[in-house]
Amino acid sequence: MKKLALVAALAFLAGPALAHTGHGDANGFLHGLMHPVLGPDHLLAMLAVGLWSGFALPQRFWAGAATFLAAMAAGAGLGWAGLSVPGVETVILGSVVAFGLMVLLSRPGQGAGVTAASLVAVAAFAAAHGLAHAAEATGSVATYLAGFLISTAALHVAGIGLARFVAQGTAARAVQQGLGALIAASGLYIMIG
Repeated sequence: MKKLALVAALAFLAGPALAHTGHGDANGFLHGLMHPVLGPDHLLAMLAVGLWSGFALPQRFWAGAATFLAAMAAGAGLGWAGLSVPGVETVILGSVVAFGLMVLLSRPGQGAGVTAASLVAVAAFAAAHGLAHAAEATGSVATYLAGFLISTAALHVAGIGLARFVAQGTAARAVQQGLGALIAASGLYIMIG
């Protein structure tokens, strides 16, 4: 619980940030690797997708991450093809709240319909992330995307691992709900600044 309290305190101390509006360099592999870790919206969203997958889909924990990565790459491709979506930053920030709520409310074996709807939401939000990253990328966009995908996958794996570790504990449900609530609240905080 002390670690959870520390994470909560740090999340609320962080200032609001919009990680997809040309902040910093967005060129090449190294910048692609760094952005998901340094952009609070992306960091929280990726951890949440991993957490949700680990908690809600213990037998298919890879499904959320695979869905996100594929849809984000497709969204980036659509962005490079010229598609632009007004308000994509708001959608991305909304993904943090939505993914946090998914972690908060999910249960293993939650039913095929809920799982399918959740994966559709993951894909839609991931496509928005991809569109935004395509818009900000310059120079070597293929290597930027490669770095971005690797870092994103690593954050998913970290979330899955944390979920599987938490699921073995005696207070698993309470910790899961606390993590989900913290992520959703952090997303709201980033939105309202």
